[in-house]
Amino acid sequence: MKIIRDVGTGVDLDAVLAKPLVAHLATSAPEGPRDSPLWFLWEKERLWIIGTAGDTFPERVRQTAACAMGIVDFDASSGTFIHIGFRGTADVKPFDKQRADRLLAKYLGPERAAWDPRFQALGQENVLICFQPESVVVRDQSYQPLSPIRE
Repeated sequence: MKIIRDVGTGVDLDAVLAKPLVAHLATSAPEGPRDSPLWFLWEKERLWIIGTAGDTFPERVRQTAACAMGIVDFDASSGTFIHIGFRGTADVKPFDKQRADRLLAKYLGPERAAWDPRFQALGQENVLICFQPESVVVRDQSYQPLSPIRE
């Protein structure tokens, strides 16, 4: 995996990807490109995504493995603006309950009993998407806010 960083970017990739951020998976379809906002798990230099019965992106990945993912860590009050862009390939894998539970705990907390019932009931009818990056672009576009954000 080739990591491309802007000059002076000291972003800790693992620390950013450990946060409960939203990834956007870009895939190809006969009708044109598609974008799917998703939760993800970063493990062993792979991004893992849960695909459920109603999702259309697993079939697009089966048809065309080449895809891209973008993740942004943005906080207007501090001026944090970090963009991580991935290019690579993805595979549809059988559902792995332990890995899926680690992914869901990242967003829903460690107490499985407190999760929304939709997430407690995930089983073998689902799949996991394993995204293997070929390149990662890390950009720190953070800035110093001039004044506090007012609502």
